[in-house]
Amino acid sequence: MIPGDGIGKDVTTEAVKALNAVSDATGKALTLEMLPWGADYYLETGITIPPNGYDMLRDDFDAILVGALGDPRIPDMRHARDILLGTRFELDLYVNYRPVRLLADHLCPLKGRGVKDVNFVVFRENTEGVYVGVGGRFKAGTTDEIAVQEEINTYKGVRRIIVAAFEHAVAAGRAQVCMADKSNAMSHGHALWQRVFREVSAEYPSIEASHMYIDALAMSMIKDPSQFQVIVTNNLFGDIITDLGGALQGGLGMAASGNIHPGRTSLFEPVHGSAPKYAGRNVANPIGAILSSALMLETIGWRDEAAKIEAAVSAAVAASEVTKDVGGSLGTKETGDWIAGYIRKN
Repeated sequence: MIPGDGIGKDVTTEAVKALNAVSDATGKALTLEMLPWGADYYLETGITIPPNGYDMLRDDFDAILVGALGDPRIPDMRHARDILLGTRFELDLYVNYRPVRLLADHLCPLKGRGVKDVNFVVFRENTEGVYVGVGGRFKAGTTDEIAVQEEINTYKGVRRIIVAAFEHAVAAGRAQVCMADKSNAMSHGHALWQRVFREVSAEYPSIEASHMYIDALAMSMIKDPSQFQVIVTNNLFGDIITDLGGALQGGLGMAASGNIHPGRTSLFEPVHGSAPKYAGRNVANPIGAILSSALMLETIGWRDEAAKIEAAVSAAVAASEVTKDVGGSLGTKETGDWIAGYIRKN
């Protein structure tokens, strides 16, 4: 457990309540260890992540749950980059898995759309693309400044994320996978995505394979989200459309995610920011963190236990026993208490 910064600490506390409630209700033991890494730790020690930190995460734990990272006292966000992005790259967590599922009609911002229309998943490539940091700045700070940011796509990286999307479709009983790129404008790197998608889709003849340019897909997500079941795309585009997906399900406070390498220690986190000005005020929505803990349990094989958390969250939303941003009147702690209580009773 890495609570991190700002409201990360608030929402992680409520995720722990849910996890402990599941353990109590099922009799299955969970050992949770809190790691202090975050802005406060960095400002006190000068250490973002200890020298053996990545090895410890990889070797000593079954899974990692992170709250949120970011603090204005550290303008370059070095600690967040080392802890979150560093862990993604060092542990080779190449799947960013984002379920987009609407839990109640009234949470959808689209007119005439509801629960039946918003239920898909996004597989975002998580270790390549423009986020690898290849490039540089020349004559920085002058009127002659030149900035270059390279996008990296490898056959291995593209193939494994596309395979992961098709494997999920098979396992989850979904009938369609849509790949999104911008190959009409980015004809080199995205031609690789086109080739590999054709290659992999031929290996899954029972799954309907389709393609959209990313701008058309973003428009279609708003016009008719029901047409999507599984979307796979690159790092940058996935980052953008998953936030759009978060809006479809009631806001980023409802959105869970996993940074996954199948079969290895993986990292789970709500996708909202640390929102420092709201920290400790008992107003943050903890559902994204709680659902991330459920996704964590599901990934390590505790499917029934994960389902208990998901059922409790659905019940809380239905009963309006939630925070104000999603139609309730409770605080962060009270929402977590209600969900934990429901888990213990059911």
